[in-house]
Amino acid sequence: MAKSFQIKMSYIALILVGILILLWLIVSFYRAYQPKKNFLQGQISAREYNVSSKLAGRIEDVYVKKGDKITKGQRIFSIEIPELEAKFAQAKAGYEAAKALNDETQKGSRAEAIQSTKSVWQAAQAMRELSEKSYHRIEQLFSEGVISLQKRDEAYTAYQSALYNEDTAYQQYKIASDGAREETKEAAAQKEAAALGQLHEVEVYMRDKDAFAPSDGEVSNILIHQGELAPSGFPVVKIVDLKDAWLRISIPEYILNRFNVGSEFEGYIPALDRKVRFKVFYVSVMGDFATWKATTQKGDYDMKTYEINAHILHNNLPIRMGMSVLVEE
Repeated sequence: MAKSFQIKMSYIALILVGILILLWLIVSFYRAYQPKKNFLQGQISAREYNVSSKLAGRIEDVYVKKGDKITKGQRIFSIEIPELEAKFAQAKAGYEAAKALNDETQKGSRAEAIQSTKSVWQAAQAMRELSEKSYHRIEQLFSEGVISLQKRDEAYTAYQSALYNEDTAYQQYKIASDGAREETKEAAAQKEAAALGQLHEVEVYMRDKDAFAPSDGEVSNILIHQGELAPSGFPVVKIVDLKDAWLRISIPEYILNRFNVGSEFEGYIPALDRKVRFKVFYVSVMGDFATWKATTQKGDYDMKTYEINAHILHNNLPIRMGMSVLVEE
């Protein structure tokens, strides 16, 4: 009896093992033929700033280092340009000279020069009066037949010469008292304005010797260090603003209706090991050369790809540029 019972139990155990194996095979085949979840992979981008100088020169000092947190307006680096110092001195001297010339033109001649020309005019006037009186006397004597015609003509010529000398002296006096012509004054004023503009231009370049942060952020890289030459416009320091971060991801056309502007979706960030909500703010078709795909699996038409940009709807996350984001397709 005991032996028969053991045989029965052995058969039952074999049947149970067979059932378990069968169940395992059924579950395995079921899972194997279940449609797998497809994920789209994007990455975190953030606003980047290149801090550079309009001037070429040698880096005098860099006041930040990689990884520093900085604020808007903070001094980032300074550049040394000896040639600019010389240009500034030249522009300043040119402006001072043009200003002095303009002041002289606007004010006119000195009082001493005006008085001198007035005295010359008055002397010429006195000579004209004397010559006029002398001529009238000789004219009277000539009419009485006392003197010859030659003497009378000489007296007349002296009188006429005195008249011309008086007029010339008077015109010189008027020029000295009236000053320069309006056209000359305008030209002098414009020359001063042009010199002042050149001085201001050099002053603007002088201010660009120091570079400041355009925004709050973090120093992501330093491309040129102290003592090295920096070309004009070449970035010296790179700044990233992680507060202005977003997701960039490529979406196939057949699921584009899920990612309209203003719509929200969920993505998984492996680096943070958490799911995060995103909101779409930008949709744009990508270039045909990279994204046009011929397919017969989604309706027999060529499939295009769209770039989606989405804001992160969570605050105070330790987001870094380049983090991967997985979005279920």
